[in-house]
Amino acid sequence: MSVSSRFASRLVRALAFPAIALALLGVLTAPRPAAAQPAQGFQTSVPSAVLIDFETGTILYEKDADKRFAPGTLVKVMTADVVFSQLKAGKIALDTPFTVSVNAWKRGGGPSGGAAMFAEVNKPAPVGELLAGALVVSGNDAAIALAEGVANTESEFSQMMNAEAKAIGMANSEFHNATGFADPGQVSTARDLGLLAAHVIHTYPTYYPVFARPNIEWSRIKQRNRNVLLDAGIGADGLQVGWVKDVGYHALGSAVQNGQRLIVATLGAKSEKERLEETRKLLEWGFQSFRQRQIFTADQEIGRAQVFGGTQGSVGLVAKGAVSILTPRSGNERVTAKVVYTGPLRAPVAKGTEVGRMQVTRGQVKALEIPLYTAEDVPVGSLTDRALDGGMTLMGDGVRDLFKKVLAKVGK
Repeated sequence: MSVSSRFASRLVRALAFPAIALALLGVLTAPRPAAAQPAQGFQTSVPSAVLIDFETGTILYEKDADKRFAPGTLVKVMTADVVFSQLKAGKIALDTPFTVSVNAWKRGGGPSGGAAMFAEVNKPAPVGELLAGALVVSGNDAAIALAEGVANTESEFSQMMNAEAKAIGMANSEFHNATGFADPGQVSTARDLGLLAAHVIHTYPTYYPVFARPNIEWSRIKQRNRNVLLDAGIGADGLQVGWVKDVGYHALGSAVQNGQRLIVATLGAKSEKERLEETRKLLEWGFQSFRQRQIFTADQEIGRAQVFGGTQGSVGLVAKGAVSILTPRSGNERVTAKVVYTGPLRAPVAKGTEVGRMQVTRGQVKALEIPLYTAEDVPVGSLTDRALDGGMTLMGDGVRDLFKKVLAKVGK
């Protein structure tokens, strides 16, 4: 190919792929009629909620899902997540003994008057039983003992919690303690808590069943699991419920029906009854109202990203495996997808590098967001290739528009 031909080819590619690419991939269903049923086909009375399909990651329903709340005892799910990570890494074991400090006993045990495992002060308790104490009966003494056992102090443990939250993608959460005790800076959202639940179930299947343990007995005191969702007949097998003064009743749950797992978070209900009824209704609606639909096959090119200084001017973007989404059985919501990346990418680009994301919207709901990876290697190009790409960058939008018109005339 001549230099002039290569110049024209790269110019066309440069004009086709802006630095921030927002590529519309298509409308997957017909637009909704103006007089269609209420948005999302479901309404809830709780202030904030989210419903997620576990397998595909599809958001089936959301209502003020990014509104910040004091999470209360739901914080213990993040406490468990950090402890699970330590167990998986082999740094501790389920039978590792942690001593219950005076601090843990006084602030979270029997003397506190709150939810407690009733662990004995200055006595050891195995990690496995402390986890059960924290997750089955919301024991604050157990949660503090776990935090101190892992990180020496609850403050240092909360730093681990925040690092984990950031890694998971919990963009609107901040943790200051392991119990959920009131703290003005400790906040989370329905969406973030749903992400946390999905992460725990996916990453720690060996440890997740502790959430469904029916009861615990410690210090000769037997207590039933406090998670009322487990006995609601909806297939629930975790995670936590709680109450925060002046905020309301929260639930973070997961349930399985006919092989499908859904994750639900409802925050700020006015009563225990409303929390249970609205959470149950949301789960049942989710199980009945959606069907799975594959929108991209494995290795199918979803979009392209511009490459600077490479042997070629762009590279295909793919997901890891097939991409599926749950859509309403009624089929009356518009579904669109777009690719977002910051570019151009700089050569060399290795195959399998995460460089962008695909965002799928169903109606008004941000239904799905997944990472995208380069489909092939793009080595550094020749000096001529790099010079041409440099020229494209220096020209600016006005000159690019001029060359676009010139190329259009040449093509006639």
